[in-house]
Amino acid sequence: MKRDVKQSNKVILVLGGRGFIGRHVVDTLRNRGHRVVVGSRYAGQDGETLKVPFHLQANQAAIVKQLSRFDVVINAVGILRERWGETYDLIHHRFVEQLANACAKHHIRFIHVSVLGLHNTFQSRFLTSKRLGETAIKKAGGDFIIVRPSLIDGQGGYGAKWFRRVAKWPFHFLPSNARGVLAPIHVLDLAMAIAVLSENKDILGGDRIVELGGRDRLTTFEYLALLRGKPPVATFRIPAWIARLFAHVCDCLHLTPLSFGHYELLKFDNVPNINRLTDLIGTKPRELGVESVNGKLGWGGAYVA
Repeated sequence: MKRDVKQSNKVILVLGGRGFIGRHVVDTLRNRGHRVVVGSRYAGQDGETLKVPFHLQANQAAIVKQLSRFDVVINAVGILRERWGETYDLIHHRFVEQLANACAKHHIRFIHVSVLGLHNTFQSRFLTSKRLGETAIKKAGGDFIIVRPSLIDGQGGYGAKWFRRVAKWPFHFLPSNARGVLAPIHVLDLAMAIAVLSENKDILGGDRIVELGGRDRLTTFEYLALLRGKPPVATFRIPAWIARLFAHVCDCLHLTPLSFGHYELLKFDNVPNINRLTDLIGTKPRELGVESVNGKLGWGGAYVA
């Protein structure tokens, strides 16, 4: 049976609330009766939205001063690539550190959306900054929860659109060292899990690190074939150095979701040690599947815009 946790309505700030994960979290929380304030670089300050220029550290300090009016702060902010004024260290580490310290000081529940697999050895500054952010949260203490999802799919996902585009190709390519296994999770399941954690911090017995994934464990080749709706004509392993060079080119030119960080993640399993998704949402994860071989329909028939 689907879990329906009835809690008193809360005032919740969702930072990154206009992004892929954040907007689904916002919708889920509002549907459950909570008052949600969206923190976004694009949003104007009008009571329900709060403009947060993440690239300005002085403004980061200013937003931290306003946190005391919230019951819960959810951080879904992340950048795939650095831009002017927005560095990995500033967004994934320093800003998170300020948030964690402020939430601990004001006894506010802090939920931070991270990624799986940060215990591995990486050279990518994208991933090392994420790890430093987690370390800062643990050091701050307080009422925090770190959510680590596997690969996320669903409506409006930049990566989801590219996966489907690549899946349609008759030939699939992966780096020779990309041997990891995935547990893809639908963004709606992730949003529901975060909503439940916002309402009930003790639902998982006080665990502070929550790893989430879908119902299937798939290699990347298997995942692409599933999205395609049928096996490709052939699969190929390309030399790792070529794939790494291509990832760096994509980073430099801001092309495709492929980055050096993703290249490194492909080398390792990206599945939860203990998957807590069903414990949180009270039902099995959404089943993977496509409704159209051309990839326009996503999980469970949800259109991927």
